[in-house]
Amino acid sequence: MRASTALAFAAGVSAQYSEWLLPANPGGAVPAGVKTPSTSGFDNPTIQPARGGLAVCVSGTVSVEASTSRNLKFTFELPQNQSQVTNTFLKLLSNPSPFAQELVGGTQSVSGTYEIGVTLCTPANNTTPDQVQLLTHGIGFDRYYWDFAPGYSYVDVAAQYGHATLLYDRLGVGKSTKADPLNVVQAALEVEIANILAQKLRAGAFSSHAFSTVIGTGHSFGSIITQAVTSQYPQAIDAAILTGFSANSTGVAPFTLALNLAIASQNQPYRFGALNNGYLVDGSATASEICFFHAPGFDPEILSLAEATKGTATFGEFFSISAVTRPAANWTKPVAVINGDEDLAFCFGNCSAPVNKAEAVFPLLYPRAKTTGAYLARNTGHGLNLHYSAMEAYHYIQEFIGKNVR
Repeated sequence: MRASTALAFAAGVSAQYSEWLLPANPGGAVPAGVKTPSTSGFDNPTIQPARGGLAVCVSGTVSVEASTSRNLKFTFELPQNQSQVTNTFLKLLSNPSPFAQELVGGTQSVSGTYEIGVTLCTPANNTTPDQVQLLTHGIGFDRYYWDFAPGYSYVDVAAQYGHATLLYDRLGVGKSTKADPLNVVQAALEVEIANILAQKLRAGAFSSHAFSTVIGTGHSFGSIITQAVTSQYPQAIDAAILTGFSANSTGVAPFTLALNLAIASQNQPYRFGALNNGYLVDGSATASEICFFHAPGFDPEILSLAEATKGTATFGEFFSISAVTRPAANWTKPVAVINGDEDLAFCFGNCSAPVNKAEAVFPLLYPRAKTTGAYLARNTGHGLNLHYSAMEAYHYIQEFIGKNVR
């Protein structure tokens, strides 16, 4: 299914879920007469439509002053070559792993002012909703995971339901600051940045509009960050949508090894040549397919696009990826978990056996949540947004939000 066909499919699926649909405008300029978000609060702003034209967006950078005392201190020096990178992950993921036990030497405080690449999108019908979704992408992508291609745009479907979205590049990715990849770009600091972005949305820092309702939506590592916000800062967001996520870690080691992690500056020198050896990418399109896709549920052209536009990750992120997840003991607001049924990273390839691993999240991490939802997309791998099933999953999420978040 090509992207144009997928867009037509998306329109058909949409009719099953919502009576209010905006006309599609795939690509191109913002249509005449459509009001765009204000550029207030953005540095170097640009205006553009979402991939399918159902939302209008302003992109730029914003300065975020963030600090944490929870970043980890590692007894580790960055590898000098690819062989050392490969050997590092073999040692880290062996079982048992003395290397993993000896890696962490306590915690450290980090602080700074970081430039974060952001995009704010509102429906292309001259409205500015009071509700916004804060979209946090996972490892291997940048912010455009959420607005990937016509027919694969979460932003477009959210706009159909009258929802604004703020998608951003995590620290160290895309247009965001490329900070120290070992000591600074770690999970704990990224949780602080997500929390601050939520506060800025409420305070009217973007487009001079204060959103009264902020929903945290994540994918994979972005879901880990969002879940940590619900645990550490439960007042920051009004609902949580966790995609590509579970409380099961059995698939993490094979997933990480299958990424065949490569030094970014060597793998894609034209894009990442200025980065040091602490910045990594998946090694090939084959590695990307194993980790993020599940055949025959995707278009090979989408796999090629994902490989061509892949984002970086850091040693600090891989070493701290499990350091921030803990039960959200005080969380009573809505939370939903949405996975591909063949997710490798968080389900080891089977999200429905021996239990539904999406549903299993709630008693473990959200014991007081009153409203929950679980959805497994059929024939779908870890990169949920890149499959034919994405549109149905998107609509499930928007329907869940519409019914349960006020």
